[in-house]
Amino acid sequence: MNVSLKNNDAVSGILKVEIEKNDYAEQLDKNLHKLRQKVNMPGFRKGMVPVGIVKKFYGKQALAEEVNKLVSDKLFSYIRENNIKILGEPIPNETEQKTIDFDTDENFEFCFDLALAPEIDVKLTKKDKLISYQIKVDDEVVDKQVDSYTKNYGSYDKADQVEEEDLVKGTIVELEDGSPKAAGIFIEDAVLMPSYMKGKMEQKKFIDAKLGDKIVFNPYKAYKGAEAEIASFLKIDKDAVKDMKSDFSFEIKEITRHKSAEFNQELFDRIFGQNAVKSEAEFRDKIRESLIEQFAPESEYKFIKDMRDLLIAKAGDITFADDILKRWLLISNEKTTKEAVDNDYPKVIEDLKYHLVKEKLVKDNDIKVESEDIEALGRRIAKSQFAQYGMLSVPDDVLDNYTKDLLKKQETVNNLVDRVIDEKLSVFMKDKVAIDEKDVTAEEFGKILEEQK
Repeated sequence: MNVSLKNNDAVSGILKVEIEKNDYAEQLDKNLHKLRQKVNMPGFRKGMVPVGIVKKFYGKQALAEEVNKLVSDKLFSYIRENNIKILGEPIPNETEQKTIDFDTDENFEFCFDLALAPEIDVKLTKKDKLISYQIKVDDEVVDKQVDSYTKNYGSYDKADQVEEEDLVKGTIVELEDGSPKAAGIFIEDAVLMPSYMKGKMEQKKFIDAKLGDKIVFNPYKAYKGAEAEIASFLKIDKDAVKDMKSDFSFEIKEITRHKSAEFNQELFDRIFGQNAVKSEAEFRDKIRESLIEQFAPESEYKFIKDMRDLLIAKAGDITFADDILKRWLLISNEKTTKEAVDNDYPKVIEDLKYHLVKEKLVKDNDIKVESEDIEALGRRIAKSQFAQYGMLSVPDDVLDNYTKDLLKKQETVNNLVDRVIDEKLSVFMKDKVAIDEKDVTAEEFGKILEEQK
C-alpha cells in the first residue's frame, strides 16, 4: 500500500492511495468466512454454504467494502500523521482518478483533492486601534427598570369601569343596518385593550364604559386596517380583513386592570432575596449593578466583532482553493445548489479567514481553554437568562443544575468553547493594540449596534 501527496500549489494538492491485492486479501477472506455463517441459501444449512458460492454472490460487495475501509483509514491516518492542515474534507478527484472496476481489478488507485490551509501571518502593534465601549447606567435607565419591576410583579384586579390600559372581555356580534347580521361573526370570548386601538374615535367609545354596556364600534377603523390585529381579534383569515368593514356590537362581560406592585420591602425581597437590600437607595444601587453586569456581555460582543473585523483585515488577501472548497460545500450538503454555494461563498471565506487567524494566534500565544472556563461561561449565561425574566436572586443550586443541563449537549459545549476562545483572545488583543475606551448610554450603544447591522 502506498499513500502520497502531490501539491498543485500552496493551497491544494492531490492525495493518492494505492491498494494492492495483498493489502486486503487476508481480511477479505476472513470477512467472507464470517459472512458464510450468516447466509441463508436454498439447499444449504445455515452456515454451511461453500465459500466459493458466497464469494460468487457477495464477493464484489465485500471487496468494495474492505477496499473503501482501507482507503478511508489510510487517507485520514496519513493526513493526521503528516500534520497536513486541510480545509473541509478530502473529495474525489475529477482529473486523475482512474475508473474503478471491482469485477476485474485486483489493484486500485484512489485520488482525492485536498484544500490546504494557507499560511497566516498577522502582526499586531499599538498602531492598530479598537474601541471598548463602556455602557453607562444612568438614573433614567434605572428608573425604567424600577418601573418594569413594579409592573412585572404587580397584580390583576377586577374593575367596574374601563380605563385605557384595561383588558376587556366580552361578546361581539357583527351588525348589519344596526341589527345582528344573519350568519355573521359571533364570538363570546373576545378580548381587547383600548390602548392598542389606533383609531382614537373608536377608542373613546370604550373609555369609562361599564360592565354590561353594549358598545357599537368598527374594528377596521379601530385598528386602522392592520390585517394581523383585526384577523386575530375577529378570528378570520388575513385575506378576509380588507372586506371586513362592518360595525360590531361589543357587550362588556369582564374588565381586568393591572395594578403595579407597591414600592416597598416586599418588592425588594421578591427581586433580590430576603433582606438583600433594605432601602430604596440600596435597591436602586443593586439594580444599577445588575444592569452593568447584564450590559457587559453586549459590550464584549461588540468588541469581539470589531476585533474579528480587524484581524480579518490584518490577514490581508489570502488565497484559497476555491474550486475544491466549493465542490466540498456542494457535496457535503445534498440540499444545497451550486447557485446557493456561489452566493454564500464570500461569507464562508470570511468566516474561514477569522477561524484561521484565531487558530494561529491561539496556538502561537498558548491560549488554552480549561473545563473551568466552560463551566464559568455556562453559569454566566444561565444567570443572564434568569435575569432577563427579572429573576436576580436565583439560588446557587438552581444555577448549578441549570448549567449542568446546558453542558449536557455537545453542540452547546462546542459553542461555549468557541466563545471562551473569543473572550480570551479579546483579553490578549487589549494588551497588543491601542484601546480607545468610550463611555456611552444604553440608548447610544443600541444605535451603534443598529448601524453596524
